[in-house]
Amino acid sequence: MRGVKVSPHLVSLVSLDGLVLSSPASTWAMLGRELTVRELVMVGDAFVRIPRDARGIPQPHLQLCSIPQFLRAIEAGSRAGIALLREAVELIRVGSSSPLETEFRLDLHAAGLPEPDLDVEIRDRRGHLIGITELVFSAFRVVAEVEGDHHRTDRRQWDRDIDKYAAYVALGWEVVRVTSRHVRGGNAVDRLRDVLLRRGWRPETG
Repeated sequence: MRGVKVSPHLVSLVSLDGLVLSSPASTWAMLGRELTVRELVMVGDAFVRIPRDARGIPQPHLQLCSIPQFLRAIEAGSRAGIALLREAVELIRVGSSSPLETEFRLDLHAAGLPEPDLDVEIRDRRGHLIGITELVFSAFRVVAEVEGDHHRTDRRQWDRDIDKYAAYVALGWEVVRVTSRHVRGGNAVDRLRDVLLRRGWRPETG
């Protein structure tokens, strides 16, 4: 553990089980002296994520903080790493459920691909929920799934995935599935770009 001195106006406090702590937004802002922009976005995405319960229902009360709270922490005053914080906050989005998803989204952004919607409920024509997907390009009927190893090792998850993707295809969606190997040093961006181009996206159209 290492103590860090912070001017009182640069930190807001919260109480958790009787302990006085810096708020999530203040904690994130203090990391500006420690982390890269990419890492700040990964932490920020995790803090603003709205978890879902076992039935897939969003739980807004479990969100740690919001993007406006990050902005207020930045605007509190000059601090180490403030330029990195200002760059990072523009890239934080609600809906990313893992650091790997954030990495993939940032790679797509850097490559000039259109920005996806995150954590989207896909429903059939009668409104029945088919699945919840990480990255969705609705204009081109393309979904991208970033899959951890549990998608392979959990038989029930594997069966659900097969059923879900078959239903997506039947509704006219094209599914791009990638793993950590594809995202980190692989060809995930190129694979998705090829699918979007085939589906009608052009770089000049955004």
